[in-house]
Amino acid sequence: MAKNHGPSIKDDATYEALREDGASKEKAARIANAQANSDMQPSKKGGQAPPYETWTKDDLYARAQELEIDGRSSMSKDELIDALRNH
Repeated sequence: MAKNHGPSIKDDATYEALREDGASKEKAARIANAQANSDMQPSKKGGQAPPYETWTKDDLYARAQELEIDGRSSMSKDELIDALRNH
């Protein structure tokens, strides 16, 4: 039986499985809560945002700053893309 992670985690079993697979606490919580919500379908393709490759380096840096990605100021455009995708 899955441990109860409190009211902020809606699907404890999914959360634990994702954490065991190496997902961050934030990412595991986001996915577990989305799967528990019948209005959301996390397995389907998301919004229609353009791919990171079409973003400017300044835009990528701003997004990395929002997500508080460490080391972003010294990253190249490709490194920012990798960091954002693996956050």
